[in-house]
Amino acid sequence: MAATPASPQVHIESAQTGLPTRVVEPDRTRVIAVAAPPLPATALQRRLRAVFYYRGDDAPLEEGIWVKESLGEVLCFFPEMAGRLRRHADGSWEVKLNDAGVRYQQATVEVTMEDFLADKERARKEAALAPWVDVSAEDPDMCSLLFMQLNRFQGGGYAVGVSCTVLLSDPLSLARFLRAWARTHAEMKEQGKVAPTPMMQYMAYFQRPEICCKRIRSFPVDSVAADGVHAQTVLFRAAAGDPRALAAACIDRASEELGADRPSRFTLVVGPGDPARGATTVETSVTADGLKKGGAGHALEAADWGELGLEELTIRDLKPVHVSYRIVSGGDEGLVVVMPDGDGFLITATVPK
Repeated sequence: MAATPASPQVHIESAQTGLPTRVVEPDRTRVIAVAAPPLPATALQRRLRAVFYYRGDDAPLEEGIWVKESLGEVLCFFPEMAGRLRRHADGSWEVKLNDAGVRYQQATVEVTMEDFLADKERARKEAALAPWVDVSAEDPDMCSLLFMQLNRFQGGGYAVGVSCTVLLSDPLSLARFLRAWARTHAEMKEQGKVAPTPMMQYMAYFQRPEICCKRIRSFPVDSVAADGVHAQTVLFRAAAGDPRALAAACIDRASEELGADRPSRFTLVVGPGDPARGATTVETSVTADGLKKGGAGHALEAADWGELGLEELTIRDLKPVHVSYRIVSGGDEGLVVVMPDGDGFLITATVPK
């Protein structure tokens, strides 16, 4: 019997923190209104994972430097993305807007991009390209809420993986941040705006490129916990309505479209109407039966991930050849995220299968 081929390895070659290039104003926070404290630990891990695949030559070392520097620049305008969760004694939560930073890694993957995209187990293996470390319920202020990883494939091509908790940023808000980052990245490269002082810290890599081959750690691409692969997400648009009633209607319709049992309970996250000042509200263990009557009659329109505009996320003058989205809800509860968008709502309904 032929031996089973070894799983391709992922090699983490650098782990850094992307910091805002300017000091964040003190005492700025964003409220997370919890309907019925305490917020369970599982709610802290619910997140959006997105992976953007690009063809072309392998992204060189310099590109990784540009990514980190442009992240630092755009974080000045989105300080919440570099913030940390903070829990108060009464069970309420907030995001402390500070300069703690975004976790940023560079990695190489021992497989070609074409083979990885064609892999039937790709959805399970993508967790290795967009890392996540669980937020500690005991020390949440020590945990990053946004992770980004630049992955280089064998033979050319690369992928940018992003993971972000929905308590920090709903999919629409994350899309705004990523589009702003891509624009900043392109503008800084065009204008040569990487500052001389930050560039000096990388000079050794240019003078002695062999030190870039040092690896922090390596692991099989299929060894990362494949959370979220047994849940699917359906997107809807609604012109108006009560968010709780809309959520119940979306859970019903998503379950029907996916041929899945309707979850008896779900978590509801409602994004702020004003991303700069509003509060995110979270309600756990919502029962759809109790809201079904109020949700009846709502006109829901089908939507898709393309409405986030991330298929246009240009890096090195290239658009992604593929974008993968997944909401990791965890457990057997559903998850509904209601996002105000103009005069209506964009809604994601995630159902475990």
